Amino acid sequence: MSIVVRTLSEQVSEIIRERIVSGQLREDAPIRQDALAAELGVSKIPLREALARLEQEGLLISHANRGYSVRAMSAEEADEIFELRLAIEPAAASAGASAADDEERAAAERLFEELDAATLEGAPDVAERNRRFHTALVRPGGRLLTTQLVERLAILAERYVIEHLQPAGRESRAHQEHRGLLDAWLARDGALTAELLDRHIQGTLNDLREQLDAERQG
Repeated sequence: MSIVVRTLSEQVSEIIRERIVSGQLREDAPIRQDALAAELGVSKIPLREALARLEQEGLLISHANRGYSVRAMSAEEADEIFELRLAIEPAAASAGASAADDEERAAAERLFEELDAATLEGAPDVAERNRRFHTALVRPGGRLLTTQLVERLAILAERYVIEHLQPAGRESRAHQEHRGLLDAWLARDGALTAELLDRHIQGTLNDLREQLDAERQG
């Protein structure tokens, strides 16, 4: 069993990231550092480190002499994030299906169950669980850089995952697509894993394009 020790700034960044992804911190909203530091009971140093980390992740924008604000979502950004996922993730998950050992296969099944429960319940951490599940399909391939890229893109996609799940019926579709994907992966069918994952990511992107364009026009 591995023990993960997180720094204070990492813990703070997770709290702020969750608030951004869940919509508690709205788009273009300024980050009031004094109030946030007092609320979280931390000094300015770990808070600034956390904010810099979130800027690198693409969730915040820094402004000269004005601090940080939440970066707005856009159809253009969704295109870039999900097209990069399409270029990397299906092939990586295919390799993971062939290479996964029993422990990794059990972990993927557990993460699917956790994601499924969170999706059906509308839990606030559904995007994080989605990221963990998708990354678990890739990690057994043994390519560290590829896994890091997939996880980084999944972090960038988290707000868009939440947006995508808003219309009624999307939870059921997500369950069916993830179940089929996991079954193919567990069967070590790399070709089908890649095909289903490509279809899953492309379908999400198509939906997001329509949603974000409609919001912009409205």
